[in-house]
Amino acid sequence: MPHADSLLAALKGQRHLYEASQEGQLDFPRMKQAGHKLQFLSCWVEPEFKPERALPRLLTFVDQFYTEVEAASSDVVPVFDKASLDRVLSSDKIGVVMSIEGSEAVGTDPRLVRVLYRLGFRLMSLTWNERNALADGAGEDPGGGGVSRAGRLIIQEINQIGMVLDVSHLSHAAFWDVMEISQRPVIASHSNCRALADHRRNLTDAQILALARHGGIQGLTFVREFLGGAQDVDRVVDHAQHHLDLVGDDRHLGLGSDFDGVEKPVTGLEDVTRLPVLADRMSDRGIPDETIDRIFGGNYLRFFLERWSDFNSNT
Repeated sequence: MPHADSLLAALKGQRHLYEASQEGQLDFPRMKQAGHKLQFLSCWVEPEFKPERALPRLLTFVDQFYTEVEAASSDVVPVFDKASLDRVLSSDKIGVVMSIEGSEAVGTDPRLVRVLYRLGFRLMSLTWNERNALADGAGEDPGGGGVSRAGRLIIQEINQIGMVLDVSHLSHAAFWDVMEISQRPVIASHSNCRALADHRRNLTDAQILALARHGGIQGLTFVREFLGGAQDVDRVVDHAQHHLDLVGDDRHLGLGSDFDGVEKPVTGLEDVTRLPVLADRMSDRGIPDETIDRIFGGNYLRFFLERWSDFNSNT
């Protein structure tokens, strides 16, 4: 799954991801228990560090990531490219990848995108909810602006080096700008269907269709406010079914979770070990097993294997 905020808890000294815990929703032992092979760990720089101290704060996330991975090296592989992902898929190990949620750390300098790629980042979003020098976030809607001139240059650099762009958290206008600017497929790592929950962080049907036409993936999130309705595991299935009915193609849907990014988990999805419950509910609703396999990781594996560049690989 391309989004979890678990690394922040480790950075704050609340727990380590290499140790099994009763706290939070995701750690390495629980990933293994759930058979969850690949997880993107988001590096979200808190508002109090933005913008002047965003880069130093982001670098502390990098250090924490490698601290956690090195302490669990017998079970965990840092994934950067096809070779390291193949190592995960051909063994009983799990893989983790660094991602950036909000790009204040790069300012307006495309060279810093390349530096972050060298450090191991493989997925990044331009904004969190607020406006920055690159684009407006979803928190500026209704009426938020689009992608700035500097943001266009950052997108071009992301495309060029093989990073993947995440459009979750963008304003409505910025989303459509990205669809025009990006020459490579993008993902919405943790956004649901606005037709079922009218929240500005969710995607309209038109956005979902555009994302699919662009070759991208919508990752469903387990945030209660973005689900609407009963806010339980069955409501996640509702969003999955809406996407499948709308797009008519099961290659553009995945899970985004947002584990450890919420205070109150969705009923039935209290932590990563509960993912099999979601798979069972999808099956009960008539979603074919091969489609469930794609939603639960197959689509992301195909996407990243096709799009990750070997440029300056860390392996």
